Amino acid sequence: MKGFVATARLGYLLAMLFGRFDGHRVRDLSAYRRMVPFVLRGRNESAVYFEQTVDLTATLPWIDEWNRTEKQRITVFHVVLAALTRVLEERPRLNRFVSGRRLYQRDGIWISFAAKKRFEDDAPLSVVKQRFDPGESFADLVGRLSNGVRDARSDRLSAVDREINLLIRLPGPILDGAVLLLRALDHYNLAPRFLLHGDPMYTSVFVANLGSIDIDAAYHHLYEHGNCPLFVTIGKIDRVAVAGEDGSVITRPVVSLKYTYDERIEDGLYCARSLDLFKRYLEAPSEWLSGPD
Repeated sequence: MKGFVATARLGYLLAMLFGRFDGHRVRDLSAYRRMVPFVLRGRNESAVYFEQTVDLTATLPWIDEWNRTEKQRITVFHVVLAALTRVLEERPRLNRFVSGRRLYQRDGIWISFAAKKRFEDDAPLSVVKQRFDPGESFADLVGRLSNGVRDARSDRLSAVDREINLLIRLPGPILDGAVLLLRALDHYNLAPRFLLHGDPMYTSVFVANLGSIDIDAAYHHLYEHGNCPLFVTIGKIDRVAVAGEDGSVITRPVVSLKYTYDERIEDGLYCARSLDLFKRYLEAPSEWLSGPD
């Protein structure tokens, strides 16, 4: 028992001495919030699921107008990423993560998403991780995303792809031990930055655009690897019947968004209000996004 206590004290001393490259420690927390990571020890054990239906009545015409006048075409996916950036800037406690039973405020807004190299069943999947600047114009965001997706769909291997191809050559027991060692080093803030910086699971939010392959949104698990606390899936655009102001039945275009959220980073009320703000931004892009020139 004494050895265990001594090891734990040494571990937390190392964690305090070696700060993280991707965030800084949050210290002004209530006793309850500090205790939560010790009770809920994993991301999926701490997962909360939530669903929203977003009305695209004003969003789709705005997107059509953009695509008529601009060279870089956009979809709902681009508006989602821009809105996420804005919400994470305005609601910074959503941009936190848990590592080593401690809560950190992430430095910068990072979003990861997956892209199929080709729309075929057997085509490989590539994952893109990019930093988003709240002060960046929407046109610049669209151009950078297009470049990122184009690079991901090319035959050129990314740094993460090269690392995986190297690791997968190791014998199973050695690879298993290497992954456990990396998790232990990360727990105490001792993992080398070059191994984690490009990892798409060390991110503010992971977005899966399932609507791009014509399927509806699905609840997705959180990854225990990394420190991503929020997973968002976007479904396909559909039309639903609603009652008009005069009592008549009309149809509106909608899209379903589903979220998986690590409640250890902040309470449900803060998260719910953040997602409500996110929905308002998606339903009225003309009020906060610069339109086409």
